[in-house]
Amino acid sequence: MKKSDFDFDLPHELIAQAPLAERSASRLLLLDVAAGSRQDRLFRELPDFLRPGDLLVFNDTRVLPARLYGRKESGGAVEILIERVTGAHEATVQLGVSKKPKEGARIELADGSHALVLGRDESFFRLRFEAPEPLEKLLLKLGEMPLPPYIERHADAADMERYQTVFAREPGAVAAPTAGLHFDESLLAALRERGVSFGYVTLHVGAGTFQPVRVEDISSHHMHSEWLNVGAGLIEQIHRTRAAGGRVIAVGTTVVRALESATVNGELRPFAGETRIFIFPGYRITSIDGLITNFHLPQSTLLMLVSALAGREFVLDAYRHAVEQRYRFFSYGDAMLILPRGA
Repeated sequence: MKKSDFDFDLPHELIAQAPLAERSASRLLLLDVAAGSRQDRLFRELPDFLRPGDLLVFNDTRVLPARLYGRKESGGAVEILIERVTGAHEATVQLGVSKKPKEGARIELADGSHALVLGRDESFFRLRFEAPEPLEKLLLKLGEMPLPPYIERHADAADMERYQTVFAREPGAVAAPTAGLHFDESLLAALRERGVSFGYVTLHVGAGTFQPVRVEDISSHHMHSEWLNVGAGLIEQIHRTRAAGGRVIAVGTTVVRALESATVNGELRPFAGETRIFIFPGYRITSIDGLITNFHLPQSTLLMLVSALAGREFVLDAYRHAVEQRYRFFSYGDAMLILPRGA
């Protein structure tokens, strides 16, 4: 398939620049794939579409305040975006700078500490942060929440809370698992009362999630690597859920990527490690029975994953409907609930 097969027209004004006042006030587009139908609903109505005994699987990664600012020894401004923390004082990063620094160069940070350039791995740089505290503590002191490139403003104090799920607990992501941003405590309570169970994976979302597909033949695209953990306890939950007739609903494409990475010969197994899994039409997703997801960028790997689950033409038709109905797009936007086998 071609990258251009996943294009759609999106008016710029539909790209959400800020969250709504209430997390669960977002809109929800319900897609019944078996019936070929859709409904315009509200996210807080989600319990109406789930059944007692269903299992929601969340990604419990926690977003680091991973954007830093500094200056080169020559005085030039540098923007540092952490891609992955690789040690107590080291990280792989993207650098926003007029002229790329060489190995051995030092970048001065706002508190007077320095980052030393250790080398380069393709488009990424390896830095050692010369500060007394571990890097994660340094980020909490100096860092800014790493809002996606299509949000055209600097992060503010409100983003420290809102660009984070209410169930985030495992620090390591530099982008939010955005489908989870719609859940607040009152909605989680309503789901529990409905008889819905919760399970968790951890997948530390990297900044590479925003990198475009640069080849027209998508089978030639190479995915960025991300670390994940699918524990034995969740596997047992999934087996019990399906044995009792319940459905496994992934909250976000990161959960799908985690569970499919942990699937070997059709069997889910505990797994912790790296994944570069690329899911696009022709791939058969077996680990889930439904998906909650935001609306994704044109020609993106995430749109391709959703198309693998629900069919490219059906998904793109739903996207055209969402544009016509003025849904809000991307990280702070609205959501879809996709039920492949019917509602």
